Amino acid sequence: MHSGPDYGYKQAGILKHGLAAVFSLLLFGTAVQPAHALPSFARQTGQDCAACHVGAFGPQLTPYGIRFKLGGYSDSDGKDGHIPLSAMLRGSWTHTSKDQAGGAAPHYGPNDNATLDEASIFLAGRLADNLGAFVQTTYSGVDRAASLDNTDIRYARQLTLGGKDTTIGISLNNNPAIQDPFNTLPAWGFPYASSDLAPTPSAAPQLNGGLAGQVAGLTAYGFWNDSIYAEVGAYNSLSSGTLNWMGISDDAGELSHPATYWRLGFFNDMKKQNWSVGLVGLNASLQPDRNGGPSNKYNDIGVDASYQFLGTRQHVGTVNARYVHEYQTRNASFDAGEATNLKGSLNELNFNASYYYDQTWGLTGGYFATTGSSDPTLYGPSGSPDSSGYIFQTDWTPFGKESSWHAPWANLRLGLQYTMYNKFDGTSSNAGDNDTTYLFAWFAF
Repeated sequence: MHSGPDYGYKQAGILKHGLAAVFSLLLFGTAVQPAHALPSFARQTGQDCAACHVGAFGPQLTPYGIRFKLGGYSDSDGKDGHIPLSAMLRGSWTHTSKDQAGGAAPHYGPNDNATLDEASIFLAGRLADNLGAFVQTTYSGVDRAASLDNTDIRYARQLTLGGKDTTIGISLNNNPAIQDPFNTLPAWGFPYASSDLAPTPSAAPQLNGGLAGQVAGLTAYGFWNDSIYAEVGAYNSLSSGTLNWMGISDDAGELSHPATYWRLGFFNDMKKQNWSVGLVGLNASLQPDRNGGPSNKYNDIGVDASYQFLGTRQHVGTVNARYVHEYQTRNASFDAGEATNLKGSLNELNFNASYYYDQTWGLTGGYFATTGSSDPTLYGPSGSPDSSGYIFQTDWTPFGKESSWHAPWANLRLGLQYTMYNKFDGTSSNAGDNDTTYLFAWFAF
C-alpha cells in the first residue's frame, strides 16, 4: 500500500530522533556500570590476545574471536573485579614520494612528519548477562580534537533452532559493517592502520566509510549451526547538534529516509583452518543540504571471501577479498551542476594475504582498485574515479601472547608499511608522487 510522502518523512523523523535518544542513553548508561562489570576482552575471558586475533594483535579475528563478538562481547572466565576499560596509542612517521604543497595537514610540514595518530579509550567488554559493548572515544593528533569513534553495543542470546545451536542478537552501532564479524568488509579490513598525513584516493563506495560516525542504526542478526550468518537493519542520520556534541564533523549530509543494510554469510570452521563467503548490501539516499532538496541515491552490493590457516598457531596464513559495486543516481549533484551525468557507478576490489610466524612476525601484501564511470564535473581534471595500487606491510608484535611481558596488559605492534599507486584519481602519470612510507608503533593496554 502506498503510504504517501508525508507518512514516510514522519517515520524517518521518529526513527532518527529515537535512535539518537537510545544511542545517547546507552552510552551514558554503560559508562556508569559498577566496577564489577567485566572489562576489555583478554582480561575478561582469561585468554591471551592470540586466542581472538591473528598475530596476537587486532583486528583480524580467529574463529574464537568471531564467536566472542557475535555472543555480545559477554563471554567471561567467571571471575569478578574486572574493569571494562582499555586504552590504545598509535604514533607514526610518514614519508611521501613528493612533498605536499602547503603541508600534509595544518601544523605539519610538506613531508617526513611524525605524529600521534590517535589516543583512544574503550568501554569494551561485558556489561551484564548477554550484554556487551565496544565503544571507542579517540583523540586525533592530526585533527587535534576528540570524538566518539567506533561504537557497537550488543545484546545476544543462545538458543536451539531446528535442533542446531543458534546465536541471535541486536547491535546498536554507528557505521554499517562495523558490527561485522569478518575481516573482509572495509570497516575492519586491511590496512588495519594507515597514515592520516598521506594523500588518498577521493572516490569510494558508501559502504567504505561513507556514513561512518554520522549515523546510528539498529541491526538484528542470527548465526545458525556455527555456519550461516544473516543480518538486517536500518540507519538514520544523527542531528547536527548530536554530531557536534560527539565531536564529529557534520559533512556527510542527511539521509532522506532510513538507509538499509543487509548481510548474508557462510562460515566453515575446520579447527586448523576455516573459510567464509558472503554477500552484503547498503542502500542510502543522502541529501547534501540538511534543509531539504534532492538526494543522491547509492545502492551498494558486494561479495566477499576469506580463508585462514591456523595449524598449531606457529604458522598462520590468511587471505581476505571483497568486491563492491555501487550504482549511483545523483539527483542532488546533477541539479547543483556538480555532476555531468545523472547516473553512474563505482567498483571496488580489495585483496590481501598475510603470514604470521609464532604470533610475532608478520608479512602482508594487498592489492586495491577502484574503477567507475567517468564524469568530467564530478571527478575533476581526469574525469575518472579510477585508482589502484599495492600495500605491503611487515610488523613485529613482541607483546600480546600469553607468555608476554605483563600479559594481557601490555600489547605492542611495530610496523613498516609501503603504499604504491599505479593510478591515482584517474591518472597514471603522477600516481607515484603519492607513494607512502608509513612507520608506526601501536600500543594497547
